[in-house]
Formats: sequence, structure tokens, C-alpha cells
Amino acid sequence: MPRVPDFGARAARYDELRPADASWWELFELLIREGDLRGRRILEVGCGTGQLAAALAERAGARVWALDAEPAMVEQARTRLSTVKVGRAESLPFRDGWFERVVLRLAVHLLDRTHALPELRRVLGSGGRAVIATFDPTHFGGFWLAQLFPGLEAIDRARFPLPRALEGELRAAGFAATRVVRLSQRHELSREEALARIRGRHISTFDLLDEDELRAGTERAERELPDPVAVRLEWAVVIARAWRPRLAVEQSAVRWQELPRVAAVRAASYSRPDTYPFKPVQRGREGVRMTTHAPAPTIPVAP
Repeated sequence: MPRVPDFGARAARYDELRPADASWWELFELLIREGDLRGRRILEVGCGTGQLAAALAERAGARVWALDAEPAMVEQARTRLSTVKVGRAESLPFRDGWFERVVLRLAVHLLDRTHALPELRRVLGSGGRAVIATFDPTHFGGFWLAQLFPGLEAIDRARFPLPRALEGELRAAGFAATRVVRLSQRHELSREEALARIRGRHISTFDLLDEDELRAGTERAERELPDPVAVRLEWAVVIARAWRPRLAVEQSAVRWQELPRVAAVRAASYSRPDTYPFKPVQRGREGVRMTTHAPAPTIPVAP
């Protein structure tokens, strides 16, 4: 049986072992700038403990909903943000066209992209963007753990999509235009910080290594790690823009006499921001079934 990462086992110590350090905030600022995230209605997919979702709400003035497939991670995230839901990217429990941005940080390699990327496209409104932070191929050979755990590089190269391939998958999923922004980072960890991360199995790839390699690499780290440990991170941020034709009902709303009504509908929908974007649940003899409704109308913007 193939090994799979256990994110539930990491949830309690995830923020301790992967804190929001200076490099984390540098990437955060790049996502805000390149993805035009400030003040937007955003869905984060694969939110983990909610660090990014909370920062987007608090520091970027965004209205954020978040989703993760691991209930233990969602439990941690709800201590930061109320609009968090357990769910899978391959079947997003949100209305069509509701979000202006969808954000993923180190999550796209965990998804069934054939089904997940069309779902990202579905929940984005016209002109929306998917903003996906992943590792560039140049990252893996120079990662500080690669020398200690020889199998790690090959595993991660197989897991993470190449940026160019991801761009093609996004276009196939219905996105109209894509681009890639790269970021190189250098920082240091103290020897004790590095050892704590190894012992705590702070990245999911540890779950995919065999026990002999884990034991040998940990013992080698305890003998040979310098102080400090140099860390190099190579990021690829893929940004994909969504377009869709204006529907007839949207065209009619351009008439000035429609604007007050449309604005009132939108204002009413915002009065319940924690529940409105979710698909309603109907319960019947067949169990729980998700139903799709039309998205809330959007206020037209003059060209």
C-alpha cells in the first residue's frame, strides 16, 4: 500500500515547526502584490492551520474563506478564522463565480489536479485569478535536507508539478492566461531549530521515506549539522486569470435603473459572510446532497 502524508498528526505542532518567519512574510507580500489580493474576496484552498488566511484578512483587508481536507488542520485554523470549512479541492462546496481570488500555498502538489483545477475556475468570477505558490524545480537539489535524506529530492520532484506543466493544466481547466513569478530566498536556522524540525517531521515528505532512511538521516543530522544551517528556498508563483462571457441577465443589469436593486441584493448577501458562499445542503432519503445555486449578482462596473 503506498504511503500517504499524515497531516492530522502534524496539526498540533505545525505552526511551532513551521513559523511565519521573515521568508514567510516576504512570500506573503509577493502574493499580495502579484495576485492583487488586497481587499479581495478570497478562497484559500489547502489552508492548513490558517496562517495565510488569517494574515490575508488582518493585513490585506481581504474577506477570506478557507478550506482543508484534514479536520485536525481545520480545527486549528478555526482558532484564527471562523470562515473555515472541511472539504476537498476536487469538489469545492462553494457557489459558482463567488470569489475574486483563489489562493494555494504549497498545496497544489497534493491535489488531483484534473478535477481540482476546473473547480478553482468554477468558483472564480469573471476576471478572477488563481494564485498558486509552489516550489520551482531548482529548489529540490539545494534544499538543506536533501543531503541528509537522499530519497527526498526524487520524491518531491515527482510530487511537485513543473511550473510550465501547471500553466498548461490551468489553461486546459478553462483559465485564459497564465504567468509565473519566481522568488529566491536565503536564510538561516540555528542547529537546534533544524534538529527540532527533523525530529518533528515538519514536512509531509518525511512520511514518504522509509524508516531506515529516516533513522539514518536523523542520526547523521545529530552528528554533522553545522550551526547555523543555511536554507535556500526557490519559489514559483503561478498566476492564472479567469474570463467568462457576460450573461444576458448581467447585461440587463447594466441599465442604471437596475443598479440600486443589484446593490441591495449584494448588501443583503454580505450580511451573512460566514455562510452565504457555501452551497446549501439538502437532506433526504439518499443522505446529504450538495446543491448548486446561481451566484449572487455582481454590481456592474463601467468599462
